[in-house]
Parts: sequence; C-alpha cells; structure tokens
Amino acid sequence: MATNNVVELHGVTRRFGAVAAVDRLSLEVRQGEIMGFLGTNGAGKTTTIKLMLGFTHPDEGTVSILGGAPERPATRRRIGYMPETAYYYPYLNIHELLRFYGGICGMDTATIRARSARLIGRVGLADAGRRLLRHYSKGMLQRAGIAQALLHDPDLLILDEPITGLDPLARIQFRDLLLELRGEGKTIFFSSHELSEAELICDRVAILKHGALVWCGAVHEVAGDGAQNLERIFLRQLGEEVAP
Repeated sequence: MATNNVVELHGVTRRFGAVAAVDRLSLEVRQGEIMGFLGTNGAGKTTTIKLMLGFTHPDEGTVSILGGAPERPATRRRIGYMPETAYYYPYLNIHELLRFYGGICGMDTATIRARSARLIGRVGLADAGRRLLRHYSKGMLQRAGIAQALLHDPDLLILDEPITGLDPLARIQFRDLLLELRGEGKTIFFSSHELSEAELICDRVAILKHGALVWCGAVHEVAGDGAQNLERIFLRQLGEEVAP
C-alpha cells in the first residue's frame, strides 16, 4: 500500500433492491487513528462495516483493508471485530469463550491463556472470570466482546456501537483502553450514536446520511467551540434545525 491508509473505500455503492444502503462512499482511515463513524439508524453504518469485513461485496467501487481485499484470510487475521449485538454460548465462561475464539484464529494454547488473562483484567471482568456468560449483564457482554476482538492482537479494530449498555465507569475504562490501543499503533474504526463519546476520543469523524458521506473532519477543529461543535455539525448535516 503506497499510503499509510489502513482502510480505503472508493466510490462504494451497495444496493438492496432499489435502495442504496451505501451510496458512492469514499473514505480513508489512516494508520494509528481513531475514526468515528456517525449516523442515525438506517444511515448505512453497519452495511459499510460488513463491506469492510468482506461479509458482503459492493455493487460498485472498491474496498481495500490493510492493503488487500477484506475477504482474504491474511487480511482477516489482522482485523478485530465486535458486532453491535453478539450472541455467545451462554454456558461458557469468559476464559472458555476466549479459548474458543483463539482456536478459531489458529492461536496456540499458551498464547491464548496468556493474552486471555491480561485482557480479562484489562476489560474489567477479572472478578467474573468463572461466571457463566448467561449471568452477564449487557454491559458485561460488551466487555467480553471487546476482549474477544482484541485476543489475536489485531492491527485494525472495527467496533459496531461498542458503547451500548456500558455504565459510566465502564465507558471511562473503555475510552482509556481505546486511547491506549491507539498509543500502541492500533487503528480503530467504530460506529456510534454517542456524539459526546466520539468527541472525547476520536481523531476524526465521518457522518453518514442515507448511505452517503456528508461530512468528514478532525475533531480538534470543532471540539470545545460552543458555536461549532460535533453535535451541531451532526444536526446540520442531517438537515435538522439548530438554534443559534
């Protein structure tokens, strides 16, 4: 890859019947940045993520992830993914869950055990390590999802609505974790409805409306300015009235 872009979408369109869920989307995500992907329900965020993961293919345009096609096994091994709603085997505990996913990723037992121990503590589940997942709250399941996404030490982390269900303390811990990962050189792409969270941790944000990119820019250019902050930009791009 000639640039330091980890994600490159060029003129990507994905239709379902007559509806363009993603409409001529061009977007680049740079190595080592946190990119927030914002939009209302039905804006096309999850479809875009599926395109980035190679779960579906564009009708038009090109998708390049880490310099290759997203469906290539070599590319997928370098991606960590956490869906908005994950369904885990309820009669496993977190150690067993990570052992299962580590095996799928082709990791050896010693590496799975070592990384699991660190990650379980890092996401705040050390005290619930032997509890069955069916007894986890929604927020605890979100933490488990973060741990499984990080287990194989991916270069790119793709998170779909990761804040959902987290209490205030967990949000702070999650925020700190993403900043630490960025400090380690990881690239993070996450969709969210949470404008305040995006403003706190993102380097850049992209706003999607009806599948089309309507705004993309650096957060530091708007954060802290009462007349021009991320929330106002979001509402303006969606065509909502904004009080002066």
